[in-house]
Amino acid sequence: MAAAADVAAAGGGRSVTGLESEQARLLKAAETFVRDYAREHAGAVDPDARLREIADEVAAKGTYAHTPEELTYGAQVAWRNSARCIGRLYWNNLMVRDLRHLAHPDDIARECFEHLRLATNGGRIRPVISVFAPDAPGRPAARILGEQLVRYADDPRSAERRARAQELGWKGGEEPFEVLPLLIQATPESDPEFYELPEDAVLEVPLTHPHRPDFAALGLRWYAVPAVADMTLEIGGISYPAAPFNGWYMGTEIGSRNLADADRYDQLPAVAQLFGLDASDERTLWRDRALVELNLAVLHSFARVGVTIADHHTESTRFLAHIERENRHGRAVPTDWTWIVPPLSGAATAVFHRYYDPPDPLARPAFLYRPTPWAEAEPARCPVSRSVVAQG
Repeated sequence: MAAAADVAAAGGGRSVTGLESEQARLLKAAETFVRDYAREHAGAVDPDARLREIADEVAAKGTYAHTPEELTYGAQVAWRNSARCIGRLYWNNLMVRDLRHLAHPDDIARECFEHLRLATNGGRIRPVISVFAPDAPGRPAARILGEQLVRYADDPRSAERRARAQELGWKGGEEPFEVLPLLIQATPESDPEFYELPEDAVLEVPLTHPHRPDFAALGLRWYAVPAVADMTLEIGGISYPAAPFNGWYMGTEIGSRNLADADRYDQLPAVAQLFGLDASDERTLWRDRALVELNLAVLHSFARVGVTIADHHTESTRFLAHIERENRHGRAVPTDWTWIVPPLSGAATAVFHRYYDPPDPLARPAFLYRPTPWAEAEPARCPVSRSVVAQG
């Protein structure tokens, strides 16, 4: 195996100082990636020849371009490496859209809308990633601001995004469950542009309950495609800051977190009242009972209209199947237990009662958290949201 220094020498043998040290770092990351790719695709590429090409390109431009095959592999492995995602069984089914030639906010917005249409797939949600222009030396690429392509204006978690959109001229934000516009920033110095999402790009599911027709009166609904938009995809030392990706929802993400958390929609008191639960004392377990009914409503509602959604028991079992499959390939499965165990009935799921390989923060390719201009940093999420899973 050629050392990183040997690869650097192929690019001209310059001393490693200043800009050249950055190029050496890039070449080292590229070498690790290319050799991993070659190892998992026997005979598809000569890694030494490919590394010489990359070294020449870095020497000339300060960066290099992935082949379409490398981009696809890198995006899929970034998902495979995501220690906080329970849905990694499906990592190699991720549809990769190579849109690296697009950098203008107008073009990015248009293709984000198309991303949502493709991912929605008539309700049979499919995992998709759209990869736009990468950062280049001295030229940061455009960013999509906000956690997901689709968010609601009345969601407390989206308060700053709503305020920023309104500052930019958006006139909405007064109705419940109103979809926020996309905010896309061309450069760190420029104001974002806002783009309202077309109706045909956002599939929403009104929530009903299988045993209580009056549940519909709560007026709850949620969108079908959880497309994460605020994480940078890093492959072989190259950063793609605009690379929205999705799988499909696991019911607990909506029923136990988005609609139930006290700092989100806080719907447990309303559900408890609807079901006549005694909320006078915590020992009545009214929160737990309301949480189950809310989760049941989410799963029922998505299934009723034919939109893909997973339950936490099935996905827990599938995650253990993923571990077995990866181990057969000689690969570890770094896992953050606190994120893999579902936020409802954790001890009753298959993933609760075991230990896992520890997370590796240096693993690459990876999806990396990128703070928005208005938010404090928070832990990186699963590439398909906290509990979202995807299937081909």
